[in-house]
Amino acid sequence: MEEELKCPVCGSLFREPIILPCSHNVCLPCARTIAVQTPESEQHLPALLHPRGTAAPAPTPTTTTTTPGPPGGSAAPLDPECSAGGGGDHADKLSLHSETDSGYGSYTPSLKSPNGVRVLPLVPAPPGGAAAAAAPRGAVPSPSPIPGPVGSSLTCPQCHRSASLEQRGLRGFQRNRLLEAIVQRYRQGRTARCQLCDRSPAEPAAVLCEQCEVLYCAACQLRCHPARGPFAKHRLAPPPGQPGPPPGAEGKGAGGGRKPATCAEHELEQYSMYCLSCRSPVCYQCLEDGRHGKHDVKALGAMWKQHKAQLSQALNGVSDKAKEAKEFLVQLKNLLQQIQENGLDYEACLVAQCDALVDALTRQKAKLLTKVTKEREHKLKVVWDQINHCTLKLRQSTGLMEYCLEVIKENDPSGFLQISDALIKRVQVSQEQWVKGALEPKVSAEFDLTLDSEPLLEAIHHLDFIQMKFPVTVPPVPLLQLEKCCTRNNSVTLAWRMPPLSHNPVEGYILELDDGDGGQFREVYVGKETLCTIDGLHFNSTYNARVKAFNSSGVGPYSKTVILQTSDVAWFTFDPSSAHRDIVLSNDNQTATCSSYDDRVVLGTAAFSKGVHYWELHVDRYDNHPDPAFGIARINVVKDMMLGKDDKAWAMYVDNNRSWFMHCNSHTNRTEGGVSKGATVGVLLDLNKHNLTFYINGQQQGPPAFENIEGVFMPALSLNRNVQVTLQTGLEVPQCVKQPKLPSN
Repeated sequence: MEEELKCPVCGSLFREPIILPCSHNVCLPCARTIAVQTPESEQHLPALLHPRGTAAPAPTPTTTTTTPGPPGGSAAPLDPECSAGGGGDHADKLSLHSETDSGYGSYTPSLKSPNGVRVLPLVPAPPGGAAAAAAPRGAVPSPSPIPGPVGSSLTCPQCHRSASLEQRGLRGFQRNRLLEAIVQRYRQGRTARCQLCDRSPAEPAAVLCEQCEVLYCAACQLRCHPARGPFAKHRLAPPPGQPGPPPGAEGKGAGGGRKPATCAEHELEQYSMYCLSCRSPVCYQCLEDGRHGKHDVKALGAMWKQHKAQLSQALNGVSDKAKEAKEFLVQLKNLLQQIQENGLDYEACLVAQCDALVDALTRQKAKLLTKVTKEREHKLKVVWDQINHCTLKLRQSTGLMEYCLEVIKENDPSGFLQISDALIKRVQVSQEQWVKGALEPKVSAEFDLTLDSEPLLEAIHHLDFIQMKFPVTVPPVPLLQLEKCCTRNNSVTLAWRMPPLSHNPVEGYILELDDGDGGQFREVYVGKETLCTIDGLHFNSTYNARVKAFNSSGVGPYSKTVILQTSDVAWFTFDPSSAHRDIVLSNDNQTATCSSYDDRVVLGTAAFSKGVHYWELHVDRYDNHPDPAFGIARINVVKDMMLGKDDKAWAMYVDNNRSWFMHCNSHTNRTEGGVSKGATVGVLLDLNKHNLTFYINGQQQGPPAFENIEGVFMPALSLNRNVQVTLQTGLEVPQCVKQPKLPSN
């Protein structure tokens, strides 16, 4: 709200706010600084622009009067109209620049402050100006030889619309007393803090030095701003927010209440009517003067209530929009979190994809290097084999050549002829061994391997995200979040999510669960949530669950199957929501009694349809030999009579000497042995064998009480105010029990 309470000119909280014709507000001291004199070029306006058919005033020299400022402040030249003497010619200056009497002008300022607001230039006071300021109100000052402007105007710093000032200058604008009171309450509600404290938070401020413009607490004032030396001349004021004489306090009455507002034109008259044409409160004197005589007026109180109702109605719309905006902000914050999470997922996926590309390239590199190595080794082997073969032949040929040369050197013709034929054949054979190509390398030094990497490099250079809409296909496989999947008692909770970089939209999910016995899957949830809890399952059972997503294109594939094991034993309490209103529960709904002398029924929070279950009830109080009943019941059992009297319950009721089984109000199997304070009653429900057995202090009461029972059952108890029992659950099924007592005749 603080921004609504700040002046658009000075940026501080409003001081003596006035209402401009455009309905915006501005401080009265700030209004004195942004008012400007009407340029001389606008003095000669056409007669049709003057209101009520008055003639344009003659351009006569005028002097500018001053409007008194706040105490201690300086006066600003604001009221040039009063210097002309003809107040009637300027009685409706607000319509000088507008055909609709709106008071808005179109003059564009030439001198502006840094925030775009027109600033009044400092004009030296003309001769006689002081006398004019001191003259009685309405007196005509003497003409001045220095020509001055004929009027002043004020530009709204928010909408930049100009308004001409009337004869009364800025005091012609209404004082926004309501805003002033709200600002005062806001100041008192704020706690100013010391600006020099080392503590966190700082101590509340005690004084404000107007020269230093610093807030001091009592300790910091004594330490940093002593009342001596140069600081002795500083003025210390109460800090903002502490009670003090606020601006405009003269409008406050005794006891803190505001005095009734008085008319700006007739200070002795109070506002009593509201002018619909001018949209301002008026007094009876204003109506008699004739200015508002032909205007539509209504009672001030009636219009006050009407406008309050309109404002409240408008606030309802704003409140709805604000509520929508808050929800939208929550949505945006969730979107921020989702963007952050998706960004991390995308980064991880991108790193994984790039690493996969690098790994694939590394593996292919190893394969290519292996090929190069094999080719090199092959070439080397061929060359070495050729070298060895050629070396061997060269050695043989060289030896033969040397031997033949020695033979030729001999001078024995007969001896030569004896071996010459054989040598000639050997030489010829040796020569034939050097066939064509024998002295040429069988392999080349060049490798006939060319790696075509250009397509791959080009693909890498063009590797980028696909910025396009993919055709809508069925969603991919959901990923089960195993760390969030769990079981509790006979309920299971499953969580899943879609894989990152999934471009196909998802409209919902289908969760399927089997029957806990390896049977067929069945749908247990269809919706948009990614977390689901299924209650009412069998205890000590193993369930298989899977999920799939769907959209407008169809149903996607199933996820992996997760196996969930429910609890071996049941943990439950008495159910306060389904108990009779006379049942009194305590000890976290584990202890039950009754406020009535009649028997009332209470059920447990667990429901059984399969398996073997055992629980006990400890008798804490047993007075006047009542007949409590213990057993099982369906959810719609009658709760205002003894358990077992209708067809929805199977029970054993017991007194201090014996017990009976009861169903449909039929009493059977009377057995000796009752209960007292401190006794323990056990209930064994075996839905595998479809029977029900009772125990008192570990002793089985006869044979199984009921057989061939099927369906869904809940632990049940009926008692009156003479009995109090405590439930004990999570017990293992008793393996060894005492021999059952036989029913008595």
